[in-house]
Amino acid sequence: MLILPAIDLRNGKCVRLVEGRLDKETVYGEQPAEMAKQWQRLGAKYLHVVDLDGAFAGEPRNLDVIKEIVNTLDIPVQVGGGIRDISTIKNLLAIGVSRVILGTAAISQPEVVREAVQQFDEQIVLGIDARDGRAAVQGWAVESDINAIELARQMKEIGVKRVIFTDIRRDGTMKGPNLEATGELASATDLKVIASGGVSSIDDLRQIKLMEKDGVEGAIMGKALYSGKVELKDALAVAESQGV
Repeated sequence: MLILPAIDLRNGKCVRLVEGRLDKETVYGEQPAEMAKQWQRLGAKYLHVVDLDGAFAGEPRNLDVIKEIVNTLDIPVQVGGGIRDISTIKNLLAIGVSRVILGTAAISQPEVVREAVQQFDEQIVLGIDARDGRAAVQGWAVESDINAIELARQMKEIGVKRVIFTDIRRDGTMKGPNLEATGELASATDLKVIASGGVSSIDDLRQIKLMEKDGVEGAIMGKALYSGKVELKDALAVAESQGV
């Protein structure tokens, strides 16, 4: 199982939000690239980066910071937030991003996802951020009418192989992930699933680890790591163990 420390970018800084709300922001670092280096030094094998400004604006707004992070690290980086056309995907891959996450585009421009998957295969990852089972878009500001599982099935039909699933009501709350919804998504779609939102303890990770057999291959961690509630080395020990 893969543990992906998260770096959320807003105004060039490393921040965390609660339930995606801009009025509930905590700044954890003025130098995101330094934070990224810290996670690599502590053993991270993959990094998850979200351009929050980009998610709300509909186009990347922290490209210079993302480029600095990628150039600083030896480990792969996946990036999401405001990526809604092929040109932006190509630009991100050109600067060294390993995987690009498409969320809003899956609902508003599925043809972009189709073309992206045809060109870049598993470098394209579906991001589904759900509130009460329905996918939300545009930085979680707008709730759609489409069910998360139905969206995942539609994207699988056009070639998507991996999805990051976030329960918005759990994100940044330290209340634990929505294990039931995560497992249901994995079993209903047979996609590779990365759990996100609310992962807050070693026990949460043990529960996610048990879901590997269902296709859950990783967990994104943010506030639990930044607050020190979970040490990355302990999270990695669970993820890399043969049993829990």
